[in-house]
Amino acid sequence: MSEIVLFDPASDAAPLAALHAACFSQAWDTAAITALLGTPGTFAFRGDDGFVLARTAGDEAEILTLAVAPAARGQGLGRALLQATIAQARAMGAQSLFLEVGADNPQALALYAGLGFTKVGTRKGYYATPSGGTDALLLRLPLPAEFA
Repeated sequence: MSEIVLFDPASDAAPLAALHAACFSQAWDTAAITALLGTPGTFAFRGDDGFVLARTAGDEAEILTLAVAPAARGQGLGRALLQATIAQARAMGAQSLFLEVGADNPQALALYAGLGFTKVGTRKGYYATPSGGTDALLLRLPLPAEFA
């Protein structure tokens, strides 16, 4: 597994956009990722085969996207990216970390549950699909100071 590093927002976001396109049918382009990285409280961690983009506001943080290349899944990269994000969000003052995940994504749901995320809501038909839509589950992880 590659080293996880904090992504410099002044760097070229094209590699992140390419990773996102390899993972999602409705991918974010370089301009969208660059714009997000330019907003206050936003940060990203990346490895060779994945990245996570998150932001903090007040005492809350949210994961905007987590992308791991299909060939690298199941090897711990997603967990490592999330652990780096959890530590960074806490360092920035967040007391809770939120994310949305497709209800039809059992691998991601298992990853998040293994880190202590719990369901706090549902957004019906949130993700567009050819058949109409997939629900998004809203998950929350409390970030007490002693979390490791």
